[in-house]
Amino acid sequence: MSIAPRKPFDPLLPAGRARAIPWMTVMAGSLVTIAPFGATLGLLPPCGLLMLLAWRLLAPLALRRWTPPLLGLFDDLLSGQPLGSAMVLWTLAFFLIDLFDQRTMFRDFWQDWMIAAAAIVLCLAGGRLVASPLTAHVDAVLVIQIVVSILVFPLAARIVAWIDRKRAVE
Repeated sequence: MSIAPRKPFDPLLPAGRARAIPWMTVMAGSLVTIAPFGATLGLLPPCGLLMLLAWRLLAPLALRRWTPPLLGLFDDLLSGQPLGSAMVLWTLAFFLIDLFDQRTMFRDFWQDWMIAAAAIVLCLAGGRLVASPLTAHVDAVLVIQIVVSILVFPLAARIVAWIDRKRAVE
C-alpha cells in the first residue's frame, strides 16, 4: 500500500485541529494535578506550566500571546491556587521568553532549558508568595519542587516535540 502523493501547499492538518492540539496538551498537563496521588509533600511538578513552556520554546507560533491567561485560569481552577496567580505568572513567563527571543538569534536545547528553569523559578516562587503567608515553612519543599520541575522539563519538551512532529505529519 502506497501513500498518496500530496500537493506541496496542501495544509497538513485542519486549521482548527492543529491549533487545538497545543491547548489540549497544556490542559491535559494541568489535569495531572487532580490525579489521586498519595503523598505527604507536594513535589509534583506543575505539568501544565511545563507543557506551556515547552510549546513556547520549541514551537513559538503554536500558541498565541494571549493564551497564557486563559490556560492559567484553567490551571487555577483545577489546582486550587488563588484565582489569577497562574494567569499573571504564566503571562510573565511568556514575556520573559519573548525577552530572550528578542536578544538571541539562535538557541540550543541547553539555553531553552535554562530559560525554562528561570520561568519555572519565577512561577513557583511567585505562586508561593501569592498562595501562602511569608511565615509559612514551605521553602524547603518549594526548592525541591523547583529542582524536580527543572529536571522534568526535558521530558515535557520531548513529549511536545513528538506531538508537534505528529501534528505536522498528519
